Amino acid sequence: MNATFAGDLPKGIQKITALPDPSLAELWDSIIVEAEMKERLLSQAVLNFTMRPKMSRSVLPLHGVLLLVGAPGTGKTSLARGLANRTAAAFKGGNFQLVEVEAHGLTSSAMGKTQRAVTDLFAQTLSELANAGPTIVLLDEVETLAVDRSRLSLDANPVDIHRATDAVLVQLDLLAESHKNLLFVATSNYPEAVDDAFVSRCDLVLEVPLPGKEACKTILRECLLGLSSTYPEIEGLTRDRGFDTCAGEFVGLDGRTIRKTVANALASNTQVALNPGSVTLSQLAAAAKSAQTNKKANRGK
Repeated sequence: MNATFAGDLPKGIQKITALPDPSLAELWDSIIVEAEMKERLLSQAVLNFTMRPKMSRSVLPLHGVLLLVGAPGTGKTSLARGLANRTAAAFKGGNFQLVEVEAHGLTSSAMGKTQRAVTDLFAQTLSELANAGPTIVLLDEVETLAVDRSRLSLDANPVDIHRATDAVLVQLDLLAESHKNLLFVATSNYPEAVDDAFVSRCDLVLEVPLPGKEACKTILRECLLGLSSTYPEIEGLTRDRGFDTCAGEFVGLDGRTIRKTVANALASNTQVALNPGSVTLSQLAAAAKSAQTNKKANRGK
């Protein structure tokens, strides 16, 4: 991956990656969601670079902002990175770049510092990067920067938090006018914590759902087939007539948890841990039931 890391970059930038990049192509394919959802997302991103440079915002008030929401572990960040790569590929490269923002690195308890950091990032750093060519910016956990001001309590520097959110909104408006080769892809695990004014500026808000039954089967199968490259006997589990029933136990879990649950099954006991190829469907199902129980317990806290 052609990337530059935090030590070489301005404050608030975690990584810059030249696109297209082969590893990001794998990310797009690894997220199991309906093909129609991916197509809608990709089409909206492509439209940003074909339509916005040619069209006045008085005709189509596009801001160049997409928002992915959903439960943790559904693959929003991976989908966003993969989307950036697929968008660049659609244009045969074109000197695209993916800029990943480290939102937590911008926040400060000192009055006014967060607002200044946000303004500097958007008005200077991102503007300069966009001048170099088509740029896609990943704003992960955007609620960190665009906090719902109506929900703020009266402690923890609420005035500064208000001003930081104000700064994000102002800068989005300015960048929408001045840099039409710029696209923001934001993610949030807690969309209710994102300021309504930010959401109103999004050209598309898309919920990335928990995988359904067929998606769970696909994720579990791909995970087991991946393991079978090292432990060939595991491949037989995907052809067992009990596989579908086992996969049904995973419904309600996110994709990340499904894969972690497979790892938990491989640690069912010392014998399986010593010989992972000996894992059974019943051990996978038991691990899934345990994960479901833990999820319910955590939800009740």
